[in-house]
Amino acid sequence: MYKKVLIANRGEVAIRVIRACREMGIKTVAVYSKADKDSLHVALADEAYCIGNSALKDSYLNEDAIITIAQGTKTDAIHPGYGLLSENASFAKKCQENHLAWIGPSYEVMDLLSRKDDARALAKKARVPMTEGSQILKSSEEAIKWAEKIGYPVLLKARSGGGGKGIRIVESASEMQHAYVAAKTEAKTAFGDGALFLEKYLTGIKHIEVQIIADKSGNIAVLGERDCSVQRSNQKLIEESPAHLLSDKTRKKLYSAARKLVKESKYVTVGTIEFLMDSEENIYFCEMNTRLQVEHSVTEMVTGIDLVKWQIRTAAGYEIPFGDFNNESGVCAIECRINAENAETGMASCGTVELFHAPGGPGVRFDTFLYQGMPVSPFYDSLLGKLIVRGCDREEAIRKMRSALSELVVTGIDINADLHLKILREKDFIVATYGTDFFKKFKEKSQK
Repeated sequence: MYKKVLIANRGEVAIRVIRACREMGIKTVAVYSKADKDSLHVALADEAYCIGNSALKDSYLNEDAIITIAQGTKTDAIHPGYGLLSENASFAKKCQENHLAWIGPSYEVMDLLSRKDDARALAKKARVPMTEGSQILKSSEEAIKWAEKIGYPVLLKARSGGGGKGIRIVESASEMQHAYVAAKTEAKTAFGDGALFLEKYLTGIKHIEVQIIADKSGNIAVLGERDCSVQRSNQKLIEESPAHLLSDKTRKKLYSAARKLVKESKYVTVGTIEFLMDSEENIYFCEMNTRLQVEHSVTEMVTGIDLVKWQIRTAAGYEIPFGDFNNESGVCAIECRINAENAETGMASCGTVELFHAPGGPGVRFDTFLYQGMPVSPFYDSLLGKLIVRGCDREEAIRKMRSALSELVVTGIDINADLHLKILREKDFIVATYGTDFFKKFKEKSQK
C-alpha cells in the first residue's frame, strides 16, 4: 500500500480523498493556488504546498509543478480527484515515467476511453448498443452530410472532455455552421482538442449510469446504477440511486453492457459507464468516465462501500472481496449539488461565507469544503458541496432531502438550495418520470 499520496485537486474532492487516506493510514500532500491558501483541504492534509497563481493553468493544471512537488515530498502516488487532470492520459503517463503511481486506470486505457469516438468503436466491438454516429468531422459541410444520413435532430459532440462543454443540439442544416464553430471553439478552449463528431439526438430520454470497480486480477463488480437525468446545460444537478421504475430486465441489460465494456478495455479501478435510455427502455452507450464521479457518494450511501478507498486499493493491486451489489432492501439515496449561484439567474456567486450550518441526522451527509469565514473565489467551479441522503425507500429519501435542504444555512453568498427544493416538489420528479428535458420544462413552467 502507498505510504504517501498527493491529491492533485482542490475543494470537496480533495477533502474526500484526504479523509479516506487518513483512515487508511496514508500520509497526504495537498497542493493549492494562491487563491486557495485558506481552503480547508490545505489545513487537513499532512503537508501542503502552494503551486502557483489563481488561474488554473498556473496552478492545478501545472503538470510539471505537481510532479516536482510529488518528487520533493517523496510521494508514492497521485490521486487526481475529478475534473482538472483526472482524465488527462498524458499527465498519467508523465506520472508513470517519473515513478509515481496513478490512482486510476492505465494511461493507455484512459487515452483510449477519453476519446469518445474511440470509446464508441470499443463499445461496438464489445457489442454494447449505441446510437448511430459519425466519424470525426473535418468541416461543417461534412457535418451536414452526416446529419442528413443520421436524421435530425443530431448532437454535435466534442471528442474529449466532459462537463457539458463542446456539445450542441442541431435541429436543421441551417443551424449547423454556427453550432459547429461554437462547439469546436468551446472544446478547443476547454480541452485543447476541438475534434467533433455527430450522434443521433434522442428526445424523451433518461441519463442512466452504471458504477463499476475492477481489479488487476480481472475481477469486476457492478455497484448499481444512478439516474442523472436532472441536468441544466448538460450538467447534472440531482442524482439518485437506484434508477426508479427501471425494470429488472433492463437493469440486467445495463449491467451486462457495462461489464462487457470493462472487460474489453481491461479497465482497472473505479469507473462509470454512461447510457441513454428511451421511453421503451432501449439503452444506448454514451461514454465512459475513467475517474471518480462527483456523484460517487450516492452509490456509497446505497451500497455501504467506500469507493475512494477501493479506488486506492485496486490501483495498488489489491483484489476486490465483493461482487455485484444487489439492492434487495430497496434503499434509495439522492444527491443535490450545492453550487455558489443565484438560483433564479444561475449566475455564479462569490464572497465570504458569513454563517454556515450543515444539516445532520441519520442518513444525511454533506460533502463540502465550506466553513464559516471562508472566501469563495470566482476563479473555479461553483460546486460548494454535495448533500446526500439515504432513505429506506424513495419516498422517505425525498422527504429527508427536503428536510436537509431546509436546514442548510449558508449566508454571505448565494446558493441553489431553494432551486433544489422546487425541483423536489415537481410531480415529474416525485413520480420519477422525468428525463433529460426536465429542467427545460421546469424553467418554462416557472416563467409562466
